[in-house]
Amino acid sequence: MTEQLQIEHVAGPLGGRYWAAVMGGEAELTYKTRGDDVIVIDHTFVPPPSRGGSIAQQLVERAVADAREQGVKIVPQCPYVDKLFSRRPDLSALRAA
Repeated sequence: MTEQLQIEHVAGPLGGRYWAAVMGGEAELTYKTRGDDVIVIDHTFVPPPSRGGSIAQQLVERAVADAREQGVKIVPQCPYVDKLFSRRPDLSALRAA
């Protein structure tokens, strides 16, 4: 069973960050705001002792949920996020052109 993370979020005019305390430090997802109701997810990181679970996926799921709620599209620039978007047809409607 995967433990549900306590994910924090901070946003500013140029972008934001989702993060959670995990074994080995902080896992994070960062994004930039493009200015046209689009965010560019440019980075995910999970400390080595916590890799291999669903931590990065949980961070992405939180960012996706917030984007849906706010009517924002996503450019999955981070390779992990791009791969996840490619594997999940339910996310295709959120992919920005």
